[in-house]
Amino acid sequence: MLVAPLIKTSGDLVAQYTKNEKTQVLVQDAERALELIGRSIRMAGYQNGQSMNLVRKPTEPWLLLKKSDGFQGSDSLFIRHQLSSGIDFDCIGNVMNTDRTKQQLAQHGYVLERMASSPKFARRDEGSLVCQSLDRQGRLQKTTLMSGVRQLRIEEVGNQASATRLGSPARLFTVKLTMGDGHAIERHVERTFATRNLL
Repeated sequence: MLVAPLIKTSGDLVAQYTKNEKTQVLVQDAERALELIGRSIRMAGYQNGQSMNLVRKPTEPWLLLKKSDGFQGSDSLFIRHQLSSGIDFDCIGNVMNTDRTKQQLAQHGYVLERMASSPKFARRDEGSLVCQSLDRQGRLQKTTLMSGVRQLRIEEVGNQASATRLGSPARLFTVKLTMGDGHAIERHVERTFATRNLL
């Protein structure tokens, strides 16, 4: 009788510690993923002044936001830009060069997909946030940035016309990630990013 409450308290403490640790890892992964998405948004539409006349304009937009296009009705984001004169990185940290371009344009994509390790018959709400980029042969490659994502939402704040009237040519996008562990944990992380090259 005396030991039972102590065992229960110890078990509760261990469970709470484990939950806090999982939450911290999820939030850290989300912050890293959001920073990568933000970096891509800032680069969207970049045109190198030295090669501007040598590169054809893309047939698709510099920044393409597809609503309810991914797993669980999540949004998808696709970015294109020219390479700068400095060092550029793709969304998984590879150094960009002309080999990793298509028609001399770098491409990044962020999509929520069903977790590859989760059986199709399993009822899980979490997916994997996937980064799409180009390999050295200019072919599309996919890399998982983080798992345990329930939803990816991207909303444009205001509109282009009102931003221009206010003297700000930048377009603002709020990126929201909802994450969970399939059980008791659910967290929302969001950040707003501004374009630097899109008018």
